[in-house]
Amino acid sequence: MITWFKRLVYVVLVLGLLATAVSYGVLTLSLPKLDGQGHSATLLKEVEIGRDVLGQAVIQADNRQDAAYGLGYAHGQDRYFQMDLLRRNAAGELSELFGRAALDLDKRMRFHQLRKRAQAIVLKLPREHQATLEAYAQGVNEGRKQVGFPSFEYLLTQAPIAPWQPEDSILVIFSMYLDLQAGTFERDKALIVLEQQFGVEMREFLTQPSRYQAALDGSQLPLQNTAVPTLPKSSKVAHIHIESPLDIGSNNWAVTGALTATGAAMLSDDMHLGLNVPPIWYRAQLNYFHQGKPIQVTGVSLPGAPAIVVGTNNEIAWGFTNGYLDTADWVKVDESIPTQIIKESLALPKGQTELFPLELSEYGPVTQIAGQRYALSWVAHQPYAVNLALLQLETLTTAQEALALAPTVGIPVQNLMVVDANGNAGWRNMGAVPSRSNPSDVAISSEHFSSTWHVNELDRPFVYNPETGRLWTGNSRVVSVGDHARFGDGGYALGARAVQIRDRLFEQSQFDEAAFNQLQLDNEARFLEPWHALLVATLERSKDGVDVYQEPLLHLQNWQKCACPHSVGYTLVEAFRNEVINMVFATIEQEMMGQGVSLKPIKRYLEPAIWKIIEEQPQSWLHGHENIDKLLISSFTRVTSNLTERFGSIMASWTWGEVNALTVQHPFSKQMPILAKLLDMPTMPATGDTFMPAVQMPHFGASQRFIVQPGHLDKAIMTVAGGQSGHPLSEYYRAGFDAYAKGEQTPLLPGELRHKIIIKPQNEAH
Repeated sequence: MITWFKRLVYVVLVLGLLATAVSYGVLTLSLPKLDGQGHSATLLKEVEIGRDVLGQAVIQADNRQDAAYGLGYAHGQDRYFQMDLLRRNAAGELSELFGRAALDLDKRMRFHQLRKRAQAIVLKLPREHQATLEAYAQGVNEGRKQVGFPSFEYLLTQAPIAPWQPEDSILVIFSMYLDLQAGTFERDKALIVLEQQFGVEMREFLTQPSRYQAALDGSQLPLQNTAVPTLPKSSKVAHIHIESPLDIGSNNWAVTGALTATGAAMLSDDMHLGLNVPPIWYRAQLNYFHQGKPIQVTGVSLPGAPAIVVGTNNEIAWGFTNGYLDTADWVKVDESIPTQIIKESLALPKGQTELFPLELSEYGPVTQIAGQRYALSWVAHQPYAVNLALLQLETLTTAQEALALAPTVGIPVQNLMVVDANGNAGWRNMGAVPSRSNPSDVAISSEHFSSTWHVNELDRPFVYNPETGRLWTGNSRVVSVGDHARFGDGGYALGARAVQIRDRLFEQSQFDEAAFNQLQLDNEARFLEPWHALLVATLERSKDGVDVYQEPLLHLQNWQKCACPHSVGYTLVEAFRNEVINMVFATIEQEMMGQGVSLKPIKRYLEPAIWKIIEEQPQSWLHGHENIDKLLISSFTRVTSNLTERFGSIMASWTWGEVNALTVQHPFSKQMPILAKLLDMPTMPATGDTFMPAVQMPHFGASQRFIVQPGHLDKAIMTVAGGQSGHPLSEYYRAGFDAYAKGEQTPLLPGELRHKIIIKPQNEAH
């Protein structure tokens, strides 16, 4: 019996090893070949595609069109499935890959009809830009086919592999609209329902200006001193968690040459986005000639598009943060407004389809919000939403030229920060902005709809070489109070992060790359200091001679005033603030959830309101508690209960590094945990949070960190949140992630090339 058992174990082990070997072999077949030669009928001249130690793609080409081909080839080799997801997500075509589970998401995306809009945009582009997209698409397709075997994602899903089309690159840019601006119209939707359910006074109370303001001109929106509105009575409210929005944005700042030893201006840029495997950005350097002049542009690209999104040509350098101007309006649709119903066909696996009825109006697609029909007018629906004018940055030589270009570029509106080698620095909103001057936080009637919605606004404010030598943005209001009224609020960040960046910049008179890197990693908890003081005071008042709060008070005393990995006190303060907000606004959240919306899009606005409630203690907001201290203690009790359930009963183990650990996952491992070890990045301790420059949550944070002085690229930094390749067996799958997670500095410029592919025009193939 024992002999047979041993034989069975042996057979199982052998079969397991064989299965592993077969799986490994299949995966190996889909690894791209990074060395060799080829030819293409698309090329005008020879193209070289090199890779350095991090897998950064270095493209050598004669012209920009061929450079686009080379970048597409590298993207197609390393990131095709990621690109496929981006275009399908924007177009509402994921159901063809993932079946009926993706239908609801596809319907939300198909609402915007972005593939049809992308096709129309391509037809109207200048011929030069059409040729760039065509060359890029051909490079993508030839790079993917060079791999020779489908990647594991297609093997698992058994999905068809469709070739890349020029319109797909426009869809990838539309995918950024969805990431960066969907919160704008979701915010307005929430405010529409909030006003319907609780009145104008409540809406204004919950969205009042905060003391955290850091506009570049120093202007301040006046703080309100209105009374706290009475909260209507409701049935007993269950415990509700109000989600925090992830679209909190990015940081950038700059100083002029007067504040650097070199005399060149210096730029910092870190864009905050969801962190996934592979990362959203792809490191690349393009080398080509423009009007006889050699161009070298280095930075990060977005797989699926032929541009360097953030980078430098060594004469200028540029970076972005999300602009959050108001780029959407909901228009109330009544019986007097003509509409039509069309049927959108959603593809499913095995050739099946499902029809999706979509109502359209002259103002945009129509949906229901709390039982009323509204049309969405959104800048992404306009013909000027997307173009390839961003490519022109690569050949400019001064910051002033870049500021002039900014209003003509078709991307989601961003805070462009640009510097040059001569010491100049500037800011301006770059991207598509509707010309209408009557933005609204809630729905408007058709009578108030402006025909100038169909025109891109070219008259925009800018700042160039400020007297202080310092510029900064952090997704809060950047423009003056007057321009704020003209451009509106599209979901601005609270402003605490921008204030901390601004104040840090004024603490020094000279800067270098190390100083900027230190500011990027600044995790001091200035914003949470009042909450720390409130929690300590509340626990001290509630001790009543017992030691029940002795341990948390000790941790709070030693909280280090930062989102540091070993701080338990920070965990307690951060969780306490969130729980107080959850408890105080539970009634409102419950009512809004009943209408299909949430406070989530406006949660960042609640800071002034929650403090007024704490200070004034209106009875209707205490939810049956005798006084505010009782409510605060109840909130803290929930905090300790939740943390005990998640991390055990030993409070010393509730460190911020554990509670908020950086957990960067592949989309497939989230559905199939058995793949986690193969696909995911290693879990790392947290070193940041939300309302501070060092933004980090488990699956969200700085997607890259960029620091540069044009003319001095030997010291420039570009650290990316993951590796270049999407293939788990590639040497470049995890390359660079460890340095990112530890806050180390990775050079911008490529190192010595380890691999090289040479592709020649078809007529030079033999």
